[in-house]
Amino acid sequence: MSMYDEIEIEDMAFDSTLQIYHYPCPCGDRFEISIFDLRDGEEVAVCPSCSLMIKVIFDQDDLPPPDEPKTAGVAVAT
Repeated sequence: MSMYDEIEIEDMAFDSTLQIYHYPCPCGDRFEISIFDLRDGEEVAVCPSCSLMIKVIFDQDDLPPPDEPKTAGVAVAT
């Protein structure tokens, strides 16, 4: 598998709504990888418009923490 480039995660933008990191692609679109894929050990971000891929350089400890389950307003039987 041939990579276009290796990019530090700090150089990527994080979309907290979509839970994805993205980085500009030379084709005009952007490389994308989800936070869930990164947590699962995936390190290849792909561009949905062309065949280019980048390797994301990151440390698991630097990823945003997972959202806590929301239990406010929910009755819990004990």
